[in-house]
Amino acid sequence: MLKEIKYLIFIIVIALFIFLTGRYYFSDENKKKSYRSYKNNDEKIKLYSKNLPVLENDTDNVIEYVKQTNKKKKKKFNFWKLLEND
Repeated sequence: MLKEIKYLIFIIVIALFIFLTGRYYFSDENKKKSYRSYKNNDEKIKLYSKNLPVLENDTDNVIEYVKQTNKKKKKKFNFWKLLEND
């Protein structure tokens, strides 16, 4: 009997938690607060982005291409021979 009462209390507490959480989450007050927070963050981002310095591009002609003359000649790696030498 005591075990059933304990389970009933657990179920009531969990159901009450879910109900109160959902009630707060879907309330108009929470929606207004979240909208104001999003709007405030957008304004901060716009203000911060106006003050960002613009750096000059200095990456022109940085890469030098080298022509390879011997494409067919490849070094052979002897992995199994390395394992054989104990």
